[in-house]
Amino acid sequence: MPIVHIDLIAGRSQAQLKGLVKDVTDAVSKNTGAPAEHIHVILSEMQKDRYSVGGILKSDEEAK
Repeated sequence: MPIVHIDLIAGRSQAQLKGLVKDVTDAVSKNTGAPAEHIHVILSEMQKDRYSVGGILKSDEEAK
């Protein structure tokens, strides 16, 4: 039972998230032989003020 965790910044549409989990499921199935119904994909969305790169919050980058 493959489990895939994906952390991303919030803001994508429901259609984009559906496409993402479909594509990831297909890729894992193709490359592991696991049936799609046994593949779990967990999406964790973070707010921009809860994630930083190089000490700068992603929410502060937009203020530039």
